[in-house]
Amino acid sequence: MAPSSLSAPFARFETLLSQAQHADSENYNAFVLATSDENQRPHARVLLLKGFDEAGFVFFTNTLSPKGKHLAHHPYAAMCFWWPTLLHQVRIEGQVSGVSSEEADAYFATRPRLSQEGAWASLQSQPLLSRQTLLLRLAEIQSCYGDKPIPRPPYWSGYRLAPQRFEFWKACPGRLHERQCFEKEGGKWEEGLLYP
Repeated sequence: MAPSSLSAPFARFETLLSQAQHADSENYNAFVLATSDENQRPHARVLLLKGFDEAGFVFFTNTLSPKGKHLAHHPYAAMCFWWPTLLHQVRIEGQVSGVSSEEADAYFATRPRLSQEGAWASLQSQPLLSRQTLLLRLAEIQSCYGDKPIPRPPYWSGYRLAPQRFEFWKACPGRLHERQCFEKEGGKWEEGLLYP
């Protein structure tokens, strides 16, 4: 296997993500995203990582959702990956920006058709009178598009978190866990250790 061309924290993350995929192929890319609202109250939810490189970690969502509004107001977030089969956790913090329309269009086109329809039918996180209301909205979307390609909704896009800090945590006996951190200083990654 060729050595990774990624910088140290990204290369380490890539290795762990690959190991997690082999150990738990269904949920290996799940992570908790933490944002803060206009009153500085924290909010967290589980999302799926859709790609990463040296520029950052990409996820997609409805931009009118609470997380989208939080990021518009305060474009900083934290991600936390937990892989129990590996006994590893990775925390990543950084600034968040939107992906390009072209990148969002390209990813949306790869989603299963029902997920594409659902992006139009769901008023994400808004109060819902009944499940039937959602299913009726879905039926309207399906009737509208039929077999035609479904365009990306204008309020559905992606975000890229550009890391400023990584922390790699590995469980060890006696709770003497290993904690290694990387912080970006002047364009370079500074590496250090933390007490458990």
